[in-house]
Amino acid sequence: MTISLKEYRAGMPQLALNGLSENWLLKECGHRHWEALAADAGHAVPEFIDDTGNKSYAAFTAVRLRDASLVSIKENDAFEIGTQLCRTGGARHFSHHTVSVAGATIARVSMTSTFVRRELAHDNRSVARGAFASMERTSCVPPNEARELAQIGKQFRTGQWRGHMGLSRVVDAADQNIIHNESLEFLPCPNNDFNGAEFLYFASFQAFVDRGEWQRHRFADRPAVVGRDLFFHGNVNVGETLRLGYVLERSDDHGLTHWCEVRRGLDNQKIADVVTHKRWKS
Repeated sequence: MTISLKEYRAGMPQLALNGLSENWLLKECGHRHWEALAADAGHAVPEFIDDTGNKSYAAFTAVRLRDASLVSIKENDAFEIGTQLCRTGGARHFSHHTVSVAGATIARVSMTSTFVRRELAHDNRSVARGAFASMERTSCVPPNEARELAQIGKQFRTGQWRGHMGLSRVVDAADQNIIHNESLEFLPCPNNDFNGAEFLYFASFQAFVDRGEWQRHRFADRPAVVGRDLFFHGNVNVGETLRLGYVLERSDDHGLTHWCEVRRGLDNQKIADVVTHKRWKS
């Protein structure tokens, strides 16, 4: 198991209107996951060649944010991110990141990844699992949360989930707080939404869902995120459109919760499920 701790001071790159930027936090935890993979494998830099001789990357299959109080962090505040990573089987890894201010936890991020490679150059629809026999020597018992994320992710991918984060797929038609199937088209930008490996960056999915939420509602009282689950099933190529389908949404005195399916415009293939829970600021 790899364990590391890093100190930060909140400046404009780390901040948003609701305190610490969730998008920055996901990117930073993803980077820490990537660096921990390198340290765990004894690599000086995070570069991996699989058993077939192909360059491979750690693709996230699930990302979870919990117990978030990002509004706790203001300009120039000092905070820390502690990271733990272990291999959970094959080329799969799980990391847990704790964000704290003066010893108090203000957010937890959990991430599961597997190594992937492209079978066709520059084609993100030809992604296949990477094989690393050398990683079999370093393993740990999968944490309960890693097993839970894998199970829930499979349920979302196959359409077999019934309830999650307070949302239920079986709802009362008279419940005015529930909506169904409101969709938005989105064209990811190659200069902002794709990473250096030419994949649509995992943190961009969070940004898409929040942009869609803002476009649909434009709340006067901007709700602050408390928790979010992102499950990833595929990717897109530069120039392909996405459709964000807000399938279920509940808004009440306690906050806002919604489930968004992200699909490729080209073939309607679902590539992600995102469930978000936010609370009103006042």
